Amino acid sequence: MTFDLVVATIDRVEELERLLDSLERQTHKNFRVLVVDQNKDNRLDAALVAHPALELERLRAPGGLSRARNAALPGLRADVVAFPDDDCSFPDNLLERVAGRLASDPSLDGVTGRAPDSASWKHDAAMLTRENLWNRAISFTIFLRGGVIERVGNFDEALGLPSSSGEEIDYLIRAIDAGARIEYDPTLVVMHLEKALDPKAVGARDGASIGYILRKHRYPPLTVGRMLARPAAGALLAVARRDRAQARFHLSTLRGRLQAYRS
Repeated sequence: MTFDLVVATIDRVEELERLLDSLERQTHKNFRVLVVDQNKDNRLDAALVAHPALELERLRAPGGLSRARNAALPGLRADVVAFPDDDCSFPDNLLERVAGRLASDPSLDGVTGRAPDSASWKHDAAMLTRENLWNRAISFTIFLRGGVIERVGNFDEALGLPSSSGEEIDYLIRAIDAGARIEYDPTLVVMHLEKALDPKAVGARDGASIGYILRKHRYPPLTVGRMLARPAAGALLAVARRDRAQARFHLSTLRGRLQAYRS
């Protein structure tokens, strides 16, 4: 089974080198790395040359995560496609495990995993649905058969860092709507660097993205209400605990979801 790994990158060199190091250690060797370089200089030259064991292809694209991924889609040719972040790292046997799971069940169109332990992640395996995928997928743990990519097409360029998020959730919803069977496996864990970010800004960005997705995909009022209730409850709990940072985060998330859904 072959893999195409699409890595969008900008402003990161050491982080990308760690990812490439982890890919060199993979026990499953039949894969290609498509590095979509969004830097305006050649800062990646040394890092890419330092990994001759990898089959690397370098592409260029303008800013925006979804734009970068879309630039790579026409050149895909593998059985399975994944979108690792430039600051994540794969466990040594990750591709081997994904290949084994998909080979064992030809009816499966893809699998997802999770980031390291967090209260937000579900720990029970499940087939993804429009209702349960919210905390069972993140972009750097998604593996989809090439046929799914062909059916779903491009990422929505209204979503995607740096200005927004949620592009992978939108993509999975479209895949499920197209009939894809995608399994969440919580034992597939991908390491990802924790970044110091402004909670209020992150809440506003991510909240707006979720509001956009809820409206775009015509989610029923019950789901919309639940997605608004969660940050509201989180804000109340944070206030009770006198945690101002978390209260600001949840309130920004709630405001972002409301404004984007109504716009």
